Amino acid sequence: MEDHLFDSLNLQPGATVLDAGCGVGHVALHLAGKGLQVYGIDVVKNHIRWARQCIKDQGFEKSITVRLMDYHHLEELQDESFSGVYTMETLVHATDPEKVLAGFFRVLKPGGTIALYEYDHIKPYALPKDVPKDLLESLEQVNRRASMPANESFEFGVLQSMLERCGFQDVVVEDLSENIKPMIMLFSIVAYVPFLLIRLLGLQAWFVNTQAAVQGYRVMKWRLWRYVAVTAKKPMKKVSDGGIRERKIG
Repeated sequence: MEDHLFDSLNLQPGATVLDAGCGVGHVALHLAGKGLQVYGIDVVKNHIRWARQCIKDQGFEKSITVRLMDYHHLEELQDESFSGVYTMETLVHATDPEKVLAGFFRVLKPGGTIALYEYDHIKPYALPKDVPKDLLESLEQVNRRASMPANESFEFGVLQSMLERCGFQDVVVEDLSENIKPMIMLFSIVAYVPFLLIRLLGLQAWFVNTQAAVQGYRVMKWRLWRYVAVTAKKPMKKVSDGGIRERKIG
C-alpha cells in the first residue's frame, strides 16, 4: 500500500511531502527510503517521540522531520511549500475534514498532488434491507470510540466533492477494497476469540480495535465500506495572458 501511495504521488526524488497524521513514522520512513523529503505531523506526543526514535535508528534524520501539529491548524506552514500531501487512514479522525483539505490546498504548490487513503461507505438509504442491525450498531460504536467523526460523513462520493469544493481538480477515486481483504480477514480471525470474551464481559469500549477487526471483515463482506485511494491535483497558476505557467514538481 505504501508503494501504491508513492506511485500515486508521482513525485521526483527530493520532493517534499506532508505526512498528515504520521503516527510513529512507518509510512514516512518508507517514502524517505524512495527518495522523498517527508515532513510529518501528528497530535499525539508519544507518536512524535517514537517517530523521532525510529527515524534516528534508521538513519533518516536528513530526510524526515516530524513535529507536534494538528492538521486542522497549519498556520505555521508556508503557502505552496509542499509538492505532495497525503493521509494514510488519518483523515477519518478530523472534526472538520473540509477545513483540513482547504489547509492542504493552501500549502500545496501549484500542480502538486494530494493522496488520501481512507475508508468510505454506502449511503444510509442504499443499505441492504437485510443487513444485521448489530453490525450497524457496532460500526457506530467504533466510529465514536475510535474518535473517527469524519468517517460518518464519508459516504461514497463525499471525499471527491470535498476536494473539488476546496479547488482541487483531476480527482480520481480508486477502490482498493479487494487488496486489503486478506489483511482484514486475518485481523478478524486473530481477534475473533478475544472479541467473544470482550463482548461477554461488556468491555468493547476498552478494546475498540478488537471490535473493529472482527466487524471490519463483516462490513467488507456486505460491501458497506470501501477502502479507497483518492488523488487530486492543485491547479497550475494562470499567467496574465491566460496561459499556464509551467512548474516542475519536486
